[in-house]
Amino acid sequence: MKNLYVIIPDKPSQILKEMINAAILSCNNLYEINYIDNENNIPDLKNSRLIFAIQLNEAGFNINLAKYITTIHKRGRNALYGCIGGVLIHGHSELYTKTTAQNIIFHTNQLGCRFPGRPLVEATKSLSNFLTIQKVVKKPLKDVCLGECTKLGKSIAEDNPKKIENPHILVLHASNRKTSNTLNLWDMINKHLNNVIIKEIHIENGTIRDCKGCRYTTCKHYGKQTTCFYGGFMVEEIYPAILDSDGIIFICPNYNDALSANMTAVINRLTALFRKTKFYDKTLFGVIVSGNSGSDALSKQLISALNINKTFRLPPYFSITATANDKGAIFDIPNIEESAENFAKNILDEIKA
Repeated sequence: MKNLYVIIPDKPSQILKEMINAAILSCNNLYEINYIDNENNIPDLKNSRLIFAIQLNEAGFNINLAKYITTIHKRGRNALYGCIGGVLIHGHSELYTKTTAQNIIFHTNQLGCRFPGRPLVEATKSLSNFLTIQKVVKKPLKDVCLGECTKLGKSIAEDNPKKIENPHILVLHASNRKTSNTLNLWDMINKHLNNVIIKEIHIENGTIRDCKGCRYTTCKHYGKQTTCFYGGFMVEEIYPAILDSDGIIFICPNYNDALSANMTAVINRLTALFRKTKFYDKTLFGVIVSGNSGSDALSKQLISALNINKTFRLPPYFSITATANDKGAIFDIPNIEESAENFAKNILDEIKA
């Protein structure tokens, strides 16, 4: 029987204990359940299922979590290769749960762990983050929370995506090809992508209006028609391209440690399409170049917006990052061509559904 490890870096609250029990309901007959509550006694975790159960303290930290991740990190880049993970978090305020999850998912993804779409159940102090779901299921907030934990456990237990042959890949960027180190890196990757169908879309300034926050009923009405109140290039070009794609690559230069305005608008405007079509069978990748530092910040933004919220599946090593400031500096990075080729291989291996 395969292993499922519940990683508990600190003493869980009563509600986190109940969240853990709800999450493993679907796993008991499929996996041997093991609990890890000591960073000095972490077994080889490769090719297993993982649930990170995180209790935040009053300041929003879990001090032992860093020790656990450091211990695993020291085992090398493939320490979590073949793992499929999810995250449960309970906090003492309305803050910190999402950013903690971003950190966990980013760090472990860089060690080889993949995550299905929507791999997080977060319980804030008031549980008010479940109010939207409560309007649909008509249950007490705690029951909504535990129901989401059960869904996550089932997703982790049953996740077994199959490789897609001759996949369709959508590439989105908003950069100037004459000056962009990020597009130069993408070109290095692209030349190693064989037997794929690539559609590249340039998001030019002014082509996409950002989301204005329509009422839920309005957004859902337009979403059912695979459109959006604001229409335009987003509906005419990007919606159909996303629906036709198996994998999506976001080309992201680092602007002030944040995604560019055009790319942010694209992500925000996905909400109407998401009302009708979930993205569990679409694989997310990121190509990120920073002038100085901060590529991890953009990786976490993609994780939060598209994996945690919009249900794109996150393959291991989903993003490639580099630091290059001056025009053409990307070509001076040692072994960058080799890194690009390895990333291309990962794309071909990991576009699954």
